[in-house]
Amino acid sequence: MLYEINEKALKLESEGKKVIKLNIGDPDLETPPEIVEAAYDAMKRGKTKYSSAFGEKRLREKLASIHQVYADNVIMTPGSKFGIFSVMYLLLKDGGNVVIPTPYWTAYALTAKTLGAETRLVKTELDSNWQMDLETLESAIDKDTRMIILNNPNNPTSNVIDPKVLDGIVRIADDKGITILSDEVYADISFVKTKSILEYGGDHILVTGFSKTFTMTGWRLGYVIANTGLVEKLAKLNQITISNVPVFIQDAALTALELGNEIKEKIRQEYRERAKLASNVLSKSKLEFSEPSAPFYIFPRRRGLDSEKFALNLLDNGVAVAPGTAFGDYKEHFRISLTAPRDDLTTALNKICEAVE
Repeated sequence: MLYEINEKALKLESEGKKVIKLNIGDPDLETPPEIVEAAYDAMKRGKTKYSSAFGEKRLREKLASIHQVYADNVIMTPGSKFGIFSVMYLLLKDGGNVVIPTPYWTAYALTAKTLGAETRLVKTELDSNWQMDLETLESAIDKDTRMIILNNPNNPTSNVIDPKVLDGIVRIADDKGITILSDEVYADISFVKTKSILEYGGDHILVTGFSKTFTMTGWRLGYVIANTGLVEKLAKLNQITISNVPVFIQDAALTALELGNEIKEKIRQEYRERAKLASNVLSKSKLEFSEPSAPFYIFPRRRGLDSEKFALNLLDNGVAVAPGTAFGDYKEHFRISLTAPRDDLTTALNKICEAVE
C-alpha cells in the first residue's frame, strides 16, 4: 500500500493535479550548494575512476574520528539501505531469525524474507511512548536468533529509544550472544540526544548515511561501522556488486562533514519548527500522537480508523500520507512526513484534521 499510494500520487501529478506529498521521507530542502560544487569540482579533477571497495581513505578516517573508532572499522556503501541489506545478507543468508520492534521501516522485514530468514516482530504502542518491553523482547529470542534490528530514532514515530531501555536491550543481546544492527540515519539531526550503539562496544553494528543529515537522498551514500572481520566481508560483497561508491560523491561527503555542524543545525531547526507546527495543528483534532523527538515524521492514531481507506480518500483530496499498515499492525495510525514547505504543510495538516472529524 505504501508504494501504491506513491504511484497514485505521481499519476495524479502527471495529470496536472496538485498533490502535497507527505507520504515519503524525502526532504524538500535542497542539498547545500557547497556539497554540489565539491562533487562537480572532483569530477573536473578526474575523480571518476574505479576505486577502493572499502571507500576513500580520507573519508573513512574522518568518519572514524567522528565516531571514535578506527578507519578499518568503516566501509562506505551506496546509501544506508544497501549497508543494511549487505549486513543482513552476510549474517542471515544461512537462515536463523531476526527480531525487529514495530512500527518499523518495512525494508528490514522484506530483506529478511528475501534471504529466507524468519522475522519476529515485537510490537510497541503509542500508549507506552513506543518503548520496548524487555520481557517481550526476551521472549521473542531463541537459539536461532541471529540479529536484533533497531531504528533509533525511529521511522515512522520519530521516537528516540530511552537510554535505560537501550541499556536493557544491549544487555539481553550481549547475554545471548546476539548482534544488534542499529540504523541511526536520523540520529545526527535528532532534537534530543540519541545514544548510539557504538557507546556499548562489542560487535554491534552501526549503519547510517548522508541522506537525511545533509539532504543528500539521491546521492546514495551511506556507511557501516563494524568489526574488521565483517568490514572485510562487506568489502568483498561490494567488489562483486557495486565495485565502489563513486569517488566524486565521497569527495562531496568530505565537504559535508567539514561543514557538518552548520548544516546539521540549520536542518534540525527547520524540522523542529515543522514538528511544532504539526503538533499545534494536530492537537486541535481528535488525533492522538507523540510529539516527534527527531525528523521527519508524526505517526498519529484515530480510534476506529481504517488507515488504508483513509490514505486513499485523502489522496483524492490532494494530500498523500502513508497508512499505518505499511509499518506493521497499525491500522488506526498513519504516517505524516514533514517534508513539504511550511505553507503546503499547513494546508495539508488542516485537510487531515478535517478528514478525521
